[in-house]
Amino acid sequence: MQIGIVGLPLSGKTTLFNALTGKRESTGFGTGSRDKHVAVVKVPDARLDQLHALVPDARKVQTTIEYLDMAGVEKGSGQSGFDAQFLGDLRQADALLLVIRGFDNEAIPHADGSVDAHRDFSSISDEFLLSDLAVVENRLGRLEQQIRKTKTDALEKERALLQRCNACLEEGNHLRSMELSDEELKTLRGFQFLTLKPTLVAINISESDIPGSEQIEAAFREKHQSAKTDFIALSAEIEMEIAQLSGEDAALFLEEMSIKEAALTRMIRYSHNLLGLITFFTFGENEVRSWTLRQGYTARQAAGEIHSDMERGFIRAETAAFDALLQNKSLAKCREAGALRLEGKEYIVKDGDVITFRFNV
Repeated sequence: MQIGIVGLPLSGKTTLFNALTGKRESTGFGTGSRDKHVAVVKVPDARLDQLHALVPDARKVQTTIEYLDMAGVEKGSGQSGFDAQFLGDLRQADALLLVIRGFDNEAIPHADGSVDAHRDFSSISDEFLLSDLAVVENRLGRLEQQIRKTKTDALEKERALLQRCNACLEEGNHLRSMELSDEELKTLRGFQFLTLKPTLVAINISESDIPGSEQIEAAFREKHQSAKTDFIALSAEIEMEIAQLSGEDAALFLEEMSIKEAALTRMIRYSHNLLGLITFFTFGENEVRSWTLRQGYTARQAAGEIHSDMERGFIRAETAAFDALLQNKSLAKCREAGALRLEGKEYIVKDGDVITFRFNV
């Protein structure tokens, strides 16, 4: 999973990137820069830690997320055209993390002369909307030419769909708000529209505003909520400090700051929810591992996430619920207790399932 971190200049993007990745990148990039910071982050999961405690000599392998810290978005760039490389990197991301400035700091002046998180969110959202609108209009123009030469059902279907998209965007709505069938989503996938991507909005607040973070999130949800969008209020500076601490020190720091949960954990959970992802586990004497899977995927598709041979030669999935394995301590004891199920290829994998795949190739 790849998440692109974007925002207006001086919003705290790189600070949040450091908080998420444990890195110490000293500065962000100017607007229009083609540079980016990239880091692969291991996804923390308390359930994986508990399973590993049952077989402490086994290798523990966490699923990962790749974060891209992009250049600042300049106002007007959506209409005039983003840099091709910047836009290409952004469109390849599975989801977007928009960092919105909500903190006051006289040493870091805001380009607009004042801090207004709601205004800034609307500004960057509009840039993405205008960028998508340009893509839709260009494609519709080419489609009209193609249809005049060769009229086919496929071209007419695409034109009708893009006309709906065009109307949606012209009304100031993101494509995420549209009711789209699986077939229509497949058609649009190749365009990599920015306003169709699941989006997590991080409001970067001052340390003094942390006690009111839930109220800040609620205000954003009420004013800006749309499909596949969620909001999280945090202090990137404080979270970066937490990221540099050991586990015990971090826990003490969180308690002192009255922060219920580190931002990394919350953001990963929110991102998984927005992307419709779940986690399943494989468990053995040599390795305990977490895997990310699309919600609604079958056991056979889950096997394919591990290796294509396992999907092709799938026989069955020996499945135990996480709680059952934790209670019984081993898969053998789960079997004795009747807590190990044999599932076929059409079984819909549930979050927290512990699966042993049987296959033959």
